[in-house]
Parts: sequence; C-alpha cells; structure tokens
Amino acid sequence: MEKVVHVEGLYGTLGETEILNDVSFSAFKGEVTVIIGGSGSGKTTLLRHLLGLLPVETGHVSVLGRDISDMSEEEMNNMYHQMGVFYQNGALLNSMTVGENVAMPLVHQSNLPKSLIRDIVIMKLGLVNLKEAINLYPSQLSGGMLKRVALARAIAMDPPLLFCDEPGAGLDPVSLESLDNLILNLKERLGISIVLVTHEVSSILRVANRVVFLDQGKVLFEGPLEDALSSEIPQLRDFFSLLHTDLFPGHGK
Repeated sequence: MEKVVHVEGLYGTLGETEILNDVSFSAFKGEVTVIIGGSGSGKTTLLRHLLGLLPVETGHVSVLGRDISDMSEEEMNNMYHQMGVFYQNGALLNSMTVGENVAMPLVHQSNLPKSLIRDIVIMKLGLVNLKEAINLYPSQLSGGMLKRVALARAIAMDPPLLFCDEPGAGLDPVSLESLDNLILNLKERLGISIVLVTHEVSSILRVANRVVFLDQGKVLFEGPLEDALSSEIPQLRDFFSLLHTDLFPGHGK
C-alpha cells in the first residue's frame, strides 16, 4: 500500500519538556488514519509536525512521498497546495461570507478566473449540503454548519490528503455523526486520504481504518481499528472502555 504519511524516529520538545518520544507510524492512501490518545499525549504536537508548523529536529517526516524535514519555504508552500486542513475551531473569517471563506485557497493559491472560482465554491458547498449558505456569514450558521463550511474550504483545492484536527469538537451526537458520515462520503467520492486527530470514540468507531495510539509521547499501538479494539494494551483498552463502556462489558468489574 502507498504511504501518504510516514514518520520515523520523531522527537519533539516544548521548551525543555519532551512531548514526542521516538514516534514512528505510517498512514496509507485511501484510508482514514486516526491519531488518538489522552490529554497531553502529544497528538497536537505530532499534527503540527506533520503540517510543517514545527521543525523536525530529530527524526523524519514524509508527506506524499516528500521528506518535509529539509524542504525550503517555497517547496513547503507547494506542498500545502496538496494538503487540506480542517481545524478544530473552523478558522473561518467572520468578516467574510461563506462563499468568500471557501474561495480563499483558490484565490491565494491559483490563477483561476473569478467565474470559475465561484463555480468551484458552489460545487464544494454542494458536496457538504450547504450551497444555499453561500452568501451568509459565519455568525448566521449553527455549529454543525460552520464545521461543514470549514470542510468545504479544506477540500477547495482537491487535495489528495486531508488533515483533520478534532473536527467534531463541540458538536452534539447527532451533528457529530452527520459530520463523520460526510467525511466518509467525501473520502469515497473524491478519493482523499485522511489523517484525523480526535478523542471522540464514536467518531473513531465510525471512520477509522487505522489507529495510532499515543501515550505520553510514545506510540503504544499502530494498526487496524479491529486490532485496536481487541488489543490487550492496558492504556488502549482503558481509553476505549472509559469513554465507551459498552465496548468491554466486563471491564472494570
């Protein structure tokens, strides 16, 4: 299987505190790889390394077959054209309409005419079932709608790889399930590979093909979801059972 992300021997620090300790894993084309772990496990720091927002000082990070550890600024900017990012808070600009928000990557990263950009924006909003919201402002949308607009913007450039940072944070269970199903639908329709950071167990069960479990900055498990659910690793078992006790009916009794 083709690797879209490959991390080997990655260490990361915050000041003098070690956050990542010899992290190694791979994410594969056409799959949803979910990075999980408790609070303070290093998920966010790892994602920032994958996005090139933190320098790789020790180890290697390869994205779409390119080692980003020694990329120039221009090369990294070109890489960003192939990566969509769906941030936890949506990161929408309140002063711009929904359509203008979705158009931002196309305006700044392409030379397409305005008429074609508008057609693309309408198409992307159609994919997330929000075509009618094109002239609304973020303040006029519900939390679930804001997430869908952010997702439309993340796929505006048709990236082969999408990174999602806690996409379901703050959503009620119904909206969360709807967003998960939308992400899966886009993966199938557009052929996007996805790396997703979350602590929502219900989302993990719905979307994950592959799981990477971090604990205190170390990878304790990497493998298919079904293997994660049957793992005897105590920390992994506790992660699932404490948040979704019906997975392990006899656990803790």
